[in-house]
Amino acid sequence: MKNIETLIESSGQGVRISYGEAVEIEKQWETEDLCQAAGRLRKVYTGNHIDTCSIMNARSGKCSEDCKWCSQSMFHNTGVDIYPLVGLDEALREAMHNASKGVHRFSLVTSGRTLSDRDVDRSAAIYRAIGRRCDIYLCASMGLLTKEQLQKLYDSGVRRYHCNLESAPSYFPHLCTTHTTEEKIRTIRWAQEVGMEVCSGGIIGMGETMEQRIELAVTLRELSVKSIPVNILNPVKGTALENTPPLSDVDILRSVAMFRIVNPDAHIRFAGGRNLIKHLEGRLLHSGISASIVGDMLTTSGSDIDTDKEMFKNEGFTL
Repeated sequence: MKNIETLIESSGQGVRISYGEAVEIEKQWETEDLCQAAGRLRKVYTGNHIDTCSIMNARSGKCSEDCKWCSQSMFHNTGVDIYPLVGLDEALREAMHNASKGVHRFSLVTSGRTLSDRDVDRSAAIYRAIGRRCDIYLCASMGLLTKEQLQKLYDSGVRRYHCNLESAPSYFPHLCTTHTTEEKIRTIRWAQEVGMEVCSGGIIGMGETMEQRIELAVTLRELSVKSIPVNILNPVKGTALENTPPLSDVDILRSVAMFRIVNPDAHIRFAGGRNLIKHLEGRLLHSGISASIVGDMLTTSGSDIDTDKEMFKNEGFTL
């Protein structure tokens, strides 16, 4: 992989670069070359269409897990809102609002390791109601569910399950001790087995190396993930990572480009931390990004839907 043309040609022939090749490309290529290659691959595989999704914080706080970055963990004192699973009317209202704005996908996201069977049944009832009232693709992000629980969600109309790996398998144990990458992968496989697509990505800027970001990208490819949200760590006061220094613009550009180069046919998605990269979003859209979460991002402010739509159009994308 000595140059962009070789990379594009090999990709078109179905050849995917190995972890070692990806590491060498990242070390040897200039930032502009990485971004140009990623932008060209995005055009080939996903075109100029932006895939949009919205998420609703459907259960908040009191999470039993000790993820160092998360404001919802019971191990952290962040002042985050705490409430149980939202009711049908509130969720339906949020879904209908997003559908009216032309957002393609809608997901309920719940704090905690998993959901009880009772809350899965309640969630399934909410999804069935949304499906009857809204023309919007349904997703869910509800932790480490069982295969039987995932089947209930599928039967209610959910067609994509979100379960972030968060970081490279080699680094994740430094960030969380209450569950493992292997448990996440098991959930992903179960979701695929019941017929769902999978959305899975991670957070960059938590102390991992570039090689570990590439490791995450390769792991996601091996799991056949076709929607990869790339979050930028937005340190929250009271969490274990509150004093983590920010990534440089160059680090962010190179990281996003590598996610695209390793996963040429996946949607690489703007996600959390967008308030930190407003000045970079135009460049990132031409460096591999092809999708975006729009609206608020769980416990931090996101991006206004109408403003996003205008920005995407100004950069030459369609919705």
